[in-house]
Amino acid sequence: MVVAVDLHDPKRPLEPELAEFEALIVAAGAELAGRVVQRLDRVDPATLVGSGKAHEIAALAEELGATKIFVFNDLRPRQRINLEKIVPLPIVDRTATILDIFAQRARSREGKLQVELAQLRYRQSNLIGSSTALSRLGGGVGTRGPGETKLEVDRRRIQDRVSVLRAQLEDVRGARANRRSSRGETPLVALVGYTNVGKSSLLNRLAHSAQADGAFVADQPFATLDPTLRRVYLAPGVYVRLADTVGFITELPDELLAAFRATLEELEGADVLVHVMDASNPDWPRQKRSVDAILEELGVAAKPTILAYNKIDARESSAEAPPLPPDAIAISAKTGEGLDALRARIVAALPAVRAHA
Repeated sequence: MVVAVDLHDPKRPLEPELAEFEALIVAAGAELAGRVVQRLDRVDPATLVGSGKAHEIAALAEELGATKIFVFNDLRPRQRINLEKIVPLPIVDRTATILDIFAQRARSREGKLQVELAQLRYRQSNLIGSSTALSRLGGGVGTRGPGETKLEVDRRRIQDRVSVLRAQLEDVRGARANRRSSRGETPLVALVGYTNVGKSSLLNRLAHSAQADGAFVADQPFATLDPTLRRVYLAPGVYVRLADTVGFITELPDELLAAFRATLEELEGADVLVHVMDASNPDWPRQKRSVDAILEELGVAAKPTILAYNKIDARESSAEAPPLPPDAIAISAKTGEGLDALRARIVAALPAVRAHA
């Protein structure tokens, strides 16, 4: 069962993101039993939804036969504990849901390391307790002070594993930097965008790759976690390295952004970014703003960026989709429509000194 608090934020209306959250839950392998939305001016500091609403949720969950509660809003550790006392079911927030999907989709060793690091950082942020109240006393007079609590042991074990993962990912970062330096002067173009907008399909189309040897494609969020790089012909004498990157989402968890920073470093070395959007999605303006915010956080927002509105072939069946800008490059990775215009725009944006390789 899905639970959400609507804070009446005009800049972030609840419904589009809640529908997206429910799609993530289904993608993670769960079946939706119901939905409860509590409208508040601010979240309840103790239980997120308020004690009365929490008891209502418990009763409804039992009535619907729900086995898990998915909470749209991020939960503080104490809110989770208090909520679990009233609703006796496992409680999963949005960040944990996204982490679970990433864990399912990670294929390469690097991807698995990054996901594990993100999961451990998330666990670290959710560990709470008192180091003195739970201490076990050591034996012997004056020989030992309070022993380690379970909380302290958990923290230490997690931190030890985090240190190992960081070292392994640092090796990955070094190897990636060496590969970048050995690639010569061929320009690098990176595909960026919201999850499930068709970046991998576009890469395969431009590189003339079949799914078997191209980027993995599936109509589901976060189908691609591992960066894929292909040499692509754009015009006579003009080739680029085209990189597919992990998709973004509104309020991408900090743990994931930090863990995938080694992968996203491909963006720092890119000459041009191609921001791919789903033109058939009525919510594409919000998704665009979310991606722009993440690019700003990564420090690459100032790079030359081309806006490519994908899935134009499906736009007719989506009457609610807002109009595209007058100078929009409308494309379809499925049919090939508009790709010549996209190639020409990329060539025009490349640094002249590096455009031929």
